[in-house]
Amino acid sequence: MYSSDTCCKCLLKLEPGASGCIRNFGKMDTLLKQRLADLGVTEGARVTVKSYCPWGGPVTLESNGQLLGIRKQQASHIEVVVS
Repeated sequence: MYSSDTCCKCLLKLEPGASGCIRNFGKMDTLLKQRLADLGVTEGARVTVKSYCPWGGPVTLESNGQLLGIRKQQASHIEVVVS
């Protein structure tokens, strides 16, 4: 499914401006998974890290042309494929 030149990593390991495709959501809360799915953020969706807020604030992501923020704790469950 993924080529040999791809790498899987936690979403929080991406630098601002970097993109990846969501591989899985791990043990993320089911309600949050559903809310993200309602926004079109599902497995296979391409996401770009826009910024990390200081002092433990949310991570700002862009997906499908929209910006959204999620807690770092929740973002730590998301695994992305970077090519």
